[in-house]
Formats: sequence, C-alpha cells, structure tokens
Amino acid sequence: MRIKEKKPEKLLATTFYSKQKQKCPVCKTEFEKEELLSGGGRLIAGPLTDELRRTYEPSAKYGKIYPQIYAIAACPKCHCAMLWSDLNFLDNKETINNLLNDEEKRKKSVAEVFPHYNFSRNRTLLDGAAAYYHALLCYEKFPTNMSPTIKKAQICLRLAWLCNDINTESPHRGYDYIAQVFYRKAMFFYQESLILEMKHIETLSALTNLGPDTDKNYGYDGLIYLCGLLEYKYGQHEDKNLRFKKLDEYKRAIARSFGLGKTSKNKPGPLLEHSRELYDNINNEIKDAHNIDIDIDLSDD
Repeated sequence: MRIKEKKPEKLLATTFYSKQKQKCPVCKTEFEKEELLSGGGRLIAGPLTDELRRTYEPSAKYGKIYPQIYAIAACPKCHCAMLWSDLNFLDNKETINNLLNDEEKRKKSVAEVFPHYNFSRNRTLLDGAAAYYHALLCYEKFPTNMSPTIKKAQICLRLAWLCNDINTESPHRGYDYIAQVFYRKAMFFYQESLILEMKHIETLSALTNLGPDTDKNYGYDGLIYLCGLLEYKYGQHEDKNLRFKKLDEYKRAIARSFGLGKTSKNKPGPLLEHSRELYDNINNEIKDAHNIDIDIDLSDD
C-alpha cells in the first residue's frame, strides 16, 4: 500500500511589505517596510500591565505576535534605526555623518547583546529587539530639535519588555538581567525628558504618540505616571532618604494630575486605575518607613 505523503503545512502570514519603498536618510539605501496584519484573529488583546503595555494572547493559528517590533525602521545596510515617523525628517548633516562614522562600532555593540540578528528577513523577536537597541544608539546622536530624550525613554521601556519576552522564550541567557538595565535607563530618560521640557531644551510635542506602547497614546499624564512607577519599581534603595523624597514628589504629581482620584472624561480609565494603585503603593511604602523609625526628611532643599 502506498503511503500518502503529508503536505507541508502552509505558513500563515502575519505581516506584509508595503509597495512604497522607504529610503534610509543616512546611507540612502531603499528598503521595504514590513507591516503587521491585524485581522483574522492575529491579535487577541489581553490585559494592560501596570507599565501600560498591551498584552496579547497567543493565537491558535498564528502563535505569539509582538506588535512593538514593527514600530522601528531599520536599514538593512547601515543598520541605522529610528521611529518610522522620523525616517523622512532626519536631514541634519552632522548627525548623518556621525551615524555613518559610528556604523561599525554600533553594529558590534548590538551584536554583543543580540547575536545573529538580521534586518533582511521577516522580523523576529530578536531582530526587533536589535532594531530598538540600534535606535537607542542612533538617537544618542540626534539633534535636540528632534526630542531624542523622550524617544530614548520609550525605546528603553519597550526594550525591557522585549528582553523579558526573549527570556521567556529562551531562559537562562541573561536577558532578564538586561531587561532590568533597560528599565533603569528608561526611568532616567523619562525623568530627564520632563526636566528638558521644563527648561525648554527639548519639547515633548515632537513625539506624536507618547505611548508608551503602540496601541494607545496615554499622553502627558501617562508620562507622569511612568516616571513615578519606574522610580517605585526600579529606583535605587541605597539612599533611603533620597528614595522617599523622590517617591513623595511623584506621589504629589500623580495626585495633581489625576485630581486625587476623581474621575474625569479626559483621563483614560485604565490609566486612572493604575495611578490610584501606584499612589497607594507609594503612600504605604512611605508610611511603613515611618513606622519602623527610618528618619525621613521630606522637606524641600
């Protein structure tokens, strides 16, 4: 009896390439933009995390999909990377020359953290993380009029998420530790972006979507919340007095931003709920410190 050969399973598409070619502003290479197909049960929305990341349930047909990895443009030749919204607006000659001169060093740095990445194939989780790391290093050289600090904050936070995803898929390779590094970088850049905004050095309005994720813009209120959340979760613990001063400062900022928990049509529901929880957590930590007789000075310097 002849055994019927089993036909190979047809791969189900999750992305497509747009017809219009993109051009790298640095090396002028043309390349295609890979975009995510969202219909047909590919994206099954899950809960929103306290870090304002939208989670997605794995699809039985398509498996696990990571929408964040397609938000960064990465040139397949020079590997310069940035948010898609900046691709056609980078025209600063000094920045472009600096990026060209830094190409090999940048590629080596990224490959040490995300080995064997490839920007000439359908993007994988590892490729996406590598694209974000390239973008972080590229934005280090961007001019202030393009508001690189807030973009580096957003990139670092997403990098932390993606590193945790890689650690889930391939544990015991140190990506959980790398995620913690990017969380702390995100904390610094988010807080620094507020300082630069107040000093009129960089404007937050240069970023059309403050995210932090790709599905929803939580705006300035979300930024205030994230500054407090990241300080609470990933801030230093060595100098207790400094820690509680900063936490108290963010607790007050959250209270002002959200009207001490009063509902408002202008405040997104999930963000309001997470902000209330963060406010309570910070308040409880400070109260507990008082109860165990830690000398806390919350007065202004």
